[in-house]
Amino acid sequence: MKRIPLTAWIGIVGIFAVVVCASLAPWIAPYSETQMVGNVWAPADSHYLLGLDNLGRDIFSRLIFGARTTLFVALSATVISFSLGILLSFTAAVSGGIVDTLLSRLNDLMMSVPTLIFALVVLAALPQNLIVLILVMAVLDSTRVYRLGRAVALDITVMEFVEAAKLRGEGRMWIVFRELLPNTLSPLLSEFGLRFAFAILFLSSLSFLGLGIQPPTADWGGMVKDNKDGIIFGVSAALVPGAAIAALAVCVNLVVDWLLKRTSSLKGGRGDA
Repeated sequence: MKRIPLTAWIGIVGIFAVVVCASLAPWIAPYSETQMVGNVWAPADSHYLLGLDNLGRDIFSRLIFGARTTLFVALSATVISFSLGILLSFTAAVSGGIVDTLLSRLNDLMMSVPTLIFALVVLAALPQNLIVLILVMAVLDSTRVYRLGRAVALDITVMEFVEAAKLRGEGRMWIVFRELLPNTLSPLLSEFGLRFAFAILFLSSLSFLGLGIQPPTADWGGMVKDNKDGIIFGVSAALVPGAAIAALAVCVNLVVDWLLKRTSSLKGGRGDA
């Protein structure tokens, strides 16, 4: 068994630290996410570890609460998008014919529109709440999952054990969940990590544009938006959540990169055998 490389450990530790902070936010944050505790854009000191924001709220506390919101929305959207994308793509691959054609053309149509523009139009027309935000992100991201899921499923559906299941009279759902899914987990798990990182960046972009998490709830993209004017005056309040977004995305990518290399090495080992 190969040792986990240092880069993967950095990613694992970083993700674990964010998850712990998000889970224990009410207990480890010095202040609440909405509490005004001092002067606007006060510098960091022993009381305020990262300084105060544009309304005099503690940036360190809002960063911790924002981690909880960001992780929850990004993870929820990723899980829903994968469930929807995999179910539809595997169904299309197994069914073939008109079902495959219709689903694939619909997916191509949705992918032809830039994701951010599509999200902005839809979110501007719909009520702005957490459920709508998660569903819009999930539906848009499921088109990417569909493309990958259909590609890997088509490679599996031509194999003998799938043909044998069809000859036994097994239904489509049996083939999807008992034959295709277990044999495509490796690429799908790697893609899940990449889509999760994309969801974090996408959510932060929407919040920065005012259509993501609505104030006063803290999230990292919204914190960048709230404090962006401070950069003009040499205040670094907007850089802290921006660095947190970048660091989490890098940590996720380090772990995904290790999983991809590990999966490739395992496949190579089986091939050599």
